[in-house]
Amino acid sequence: MDRKKLEEQIAQYPIFEYAFIEADKIPFRDKVRYICETECPQYGRSWSCPPAVGTVRECRERCARFDSGFLFTTLAEVNDMENMEEMLDTRMEHEKITEQVRRLFMEQCGKVLTLSTESCALCKTCTYPDAPCRRPEQMLPCVESYGILVTELAEKCGISFMNGAGVVTWFSLILYREDGTAQV
Repeated sequence: MDRKKLEEQIAQYPIFEYAFIEADKIPFRDKVRYICETECPQYGRSWSCPPAVGTVRECRERCARFDSGFLFTTLAEVNDMENMEEMLDTRMEHEKITEQVRRLFMEQCGKVLTLSTESCALCKTCTYPDAPCRRPEQMLPCVESYGILVTELAEKCGISFMNGAGVVTWFSLILYREDGTAQV
C-alpha cells in the first residue's frame, strides 16, 4: 500500500481527523452490544445491525482477518443536538465520504471491511430477517454493531469525539491488509 498516495487522496475530502491503526488494538466490548439491544430501535430490524451481523466474538474474528485499520471522522453542524431527526439528516454526507474513501482503500488493498454510522439506510425497508440483503456489497454495518467501543478507540488514536456544542462527530472504520490478502 502506498500510504503517501492514499493520504494525498484522502486530503481531498472533508475529513476532520483520522488515524491509521493496528487492527488488534480495536476494543470490543459486550456492553456495546447490550446498548444496541436495549436502546436502539434498529436492533433486529436490519442486516447491518445485531443480531444479523453475528455475535461480538464473530465480529471480532471477522475483523481479525485484517491487520490494519483507518479510523476517521467528519463533522456536521446542527441547531439542536437533542433533535435526532436533524442530527441523522447530516449522516448521509458522511456515508458518501465513507464510500469514496472505501474505494480508495479497495484500489490499493483489495478486500476491505468498512464499518460506519448507525443502521444501513440504502433501502427504504430492509429485508431482514425475511430475505437476503438486497445490496450486501454496499451495505455498511455500524461500528457499534460489531461491539466496538468507538470512544475508547478514538481516545487511543488521539481523535476527538466531542467537538463543541451543535457539532455532530461521525465515525467510520475501514479495515484492510497492507498486503491486500484478506480472506473475507
